Amino acid sequence: MAGTITKDMTFFEVMRMHPDTVKVLQKHNLGCVGCMGAQNESLEQGANAHGLDIDVLLKDLNAIFE
Repeated sequence: MAGTITKDMTFFEVMRMHPDTVKVLQKHNLGCVGCMGAQNESLEQGANAHGLDIDVLLKDLNAIFE
């Protein structure tokens, strides 16, 4: 797999990996592109803050690289 996204990665790191990651984040109602916290907040922190299942989010994000 070209990339593997983990729960400890920041939103900024994830968005830099592939343009389609933004679409997945938007699908989960995460407006990370304009969020100041995207550089420092991990996927797990963001998922918890928004009441999302981190495993579902990771599955959708990593599907980009399959």
